[in-house]
Amino acid sequence: MQLQKTSLERLNTKSKKPKVLWLQAITCNGNTHSFLSANDNRMKLFLNSFDLIYHPSITTHTTIKEILNSKVDIDFLLVEGAITPQKEFFSISGYTPYEMFNKLVKKSKYIIAVGSCASYGGVHAKFELNGEIKGLSDSLDSQNIYSLAHPVVNLTGCPVHPEWIFQTLFSLKDYGKISLDEKGRPKEIYYGLAHHGCTRNEYFEWKIEGHFGKKEGCLFYEQGCRGPMTHSNCNKILWNDVSTKTRAGMPCIGCTEFDFPRDNMLETKKNIGIPAEVPLGISKRAYLSISGVAKTFKIDRLHKKLID
Repeated sequence: MQLQKTSLERLNTKSKKPKVLWLQAITCNGNTHSFLSANDNRMKLFLNSFDLIYHPSITTHTTIKEILNSKVDIDFLLVEGAITPQKEFFSISGYTPYEMFNKLVKKSKYIIAVGSCASYGGVHAKFELNGEIKGLSDSLDSQNIYSLAHPVVNLTGCPVHPEWIFQTLFSLKDYGKISLDEKGRPKEIYYGLAHHGCTRNEYFEWKIEGHFGKKEGCLFYEQGCRGPMTHSNCNKILWNDVSTKTRAGMPCIGCTEFDFPRDNMLETKKNIGIPAEVPLGISKRAYLSISGVAKTFKIDRLHKKLID
């Protein structure tokens, strides 16, 4: 009679499905919540295509301690949260986030930073005084990075859209590589701006300002919207297949950019009434000229409520 395999024996058994491990470091768990709210069909496809061997919020056969002390090979290491060697933050099974990360890197083929904190330290790094909270690339031991099959993939966002995770995993699974921009982000996801696909673009073009929580008007001139200078496709793929920040009347806060979070995110910084930053791809002089012309026109339709 054959005994049932132990959890570690299951891990070490060759499988047709790539193994995925999700590690949490210093995080608010926002990316986990985003991931678990994915479309049911997409999640089902993911679970049928990958072997999720560990996630702290999902029941799995193995513990992180068993994996850390095993010789199991990991195809995709997904990390949520910033990394630090400081023990006072927390430790799991006696390991700091930095120690866990570097032990798992040696077992992994691909590394994906899930969220802004994992990519470059995010909120935690900004408000930490000692400079020991960092993103994944800055936390890698120099000897480890050469064993990777591909550079670290940064999925910036606070949180990331679940579709960005799926698209990255399937691209690497099927092709073994993915084209990255100068910040290490997948070009297919971050080539455009949050402004592209925004339902308020006509208001933007005619310089008609809106208000927080309202469907009408642009949120760039007064409310601090960063859509015209933020790389992401939020307004094209939508969240929960339903909406986005700007559609709901919330300014884009630029969470996919490496300067996030900024001070006074919900207001537009100005110099003599002129926005300090103008949309990407246009000079300030040209922008002011276009704005001046646009403001000379009044389109009655755009000054009415969309829904009475």
